[in-house]
Amino acid sequence: MTHRFSPCPRIVIVGGGTAGLLLATRLGQQLGRKGRAQVTLIDRSLTHLWKPMLHTIAAGTRDVHQHKVSLLAQARAQGFAYEPGELCGLSRNRRLVHLAALPSAGDRPVVGPRAVPYDVLVLALGSGANDFGVPGVQAHCHFIDSQAQAEAFNHRLRWQLFRGALQDEAVTIDIVGAGATGVELAAELSHLMEMAAHFGDPTLRERLRLTLYESAPRILAAFPERVSESSHRVLEKLGFTIRTGTQVQAAQAQGLVTADQPLASNDMTVWAAGIKAPEVLSRLGGLRTNPSHQLVIDATLRSVDDEHIFALGDCSTLTLPDQPRPLPASAQVAVQQATHLARHLPGWLQGCALPAFAYRDLGGLVSLGRYDAYGTVGKAGLLPGQFLGGTLARLGHELVYRNYQRSLHGLGKTGLLWATESLNGWTHPGIRLS
Repeated sequence: MTHRFSPCPRIVIVGGGTAGLLLATRLGQQLGRKGRAQVTLIDRSLTHLWKPMLHTIAAGTRDVHQHKVSLLAQARAQGFAYEPGELCGLSRNRRLVHLAALPSAGDRPVVGPRAVPYDVLVLALGSGANDFGVPGVQAHCHFIDSQAQAEAFNHRLRWQLFRGALQDEAVTIDIVGAGATGVELAAELSHLMEMAAHFGDPTLRERLRLTLYESAPRILAAFPERVSESSHRVLEKLGFTIRTGTQVQAAQAQGLVTADQPLASNDMTVWAAGIKAPEVLSRLGGLRTNPSHQLVIDATLRSVDDEHIFALGDCSTLTLPDQPRPLPASAQVAVQQATHLARHLPGWLQGCALPAFAYRDLGGLVSLGRYDAYGTVGKAGLLPGQFLGGTLARLGHELVYRNYQRSLHGLGKTGLLWATESLNGWTHPGIRLS
């Protein structure tokens, strides 16, 4: 099929997460700088943070300012445009993206509702935890699906730590969902308490009472059993309570309600169970979605209902012919899809066919902070199924992030960022104190 586009087509990417920012960077370099396309990235946040790092921001064991990426600065450096905005609708026949008004601290919005025209639209809005309709979750639980949510949790956490130290009381935290996010957050909170004990209260770590709730029979259900069992042992050794096979029925201001416990009192609850895409995706001009609001796409990464609309990462669902289930909602999938589309979209704009996306399973890693890390090599690795642990797994986990940084900034700047973080680690506290 020959596609009729203007000499400088308008490519609009909505969502500045892992997939969206990587795609905007690559297309800006290939097309935007050369005047071959107008590439625009739209996101409601002014900054980007790698989502698998959010649990460390929530715990306060990483400095958010050293890791966040200014979308405006990235756009200027890489040849694309950035517009702040939040998707609220779509006119497919007119090819317009509708954006909500930009809020302000006063009574009036900074900018009213507006529409942005496109020739090609890429939706990369990511996902968040799924409350599954459990009563009280939205009102009484913390989520850590964004930088703002992670920092809000950290702010309240620090005051809870002060209360525990000043009043000689325990700090009780429940985490619902023992997937990678919940497990990694639990380990990071233990690390935080150990570090914070050096700043005035040597018994602070002993005050932490943490319980993980998981409806599945084991933690890290998406990982092989050996990874799950190894991580379970580490968490138990840290003194945490792990309640698998437990369904949370309600969340209250005082704690959680389960089938066998009328009320488990706590100071804070984190909801890290399940995933769902933004609900707005189910209201976009009849585009097909699944019950989790993820857009249904075909192997070319396009919506099954509109050949000019693509979707990447967690906000989409794709079942490949050789796969029994949809691809997982992971950073690995998001990066591979963004890389694939960046490679082939320029040719498609010139009339070439889009090849099918092929997923390479590289395996998975879970980091328990300073305590350990575990994972396995995927089917596309050199030693498929090989179990990884200890230093090798920790190094692999760190290199995944550094490779993502390299894809955004290049090798030289990534090396400088890494060196700067190391230097700051010698001159600044290891945890966030204010």
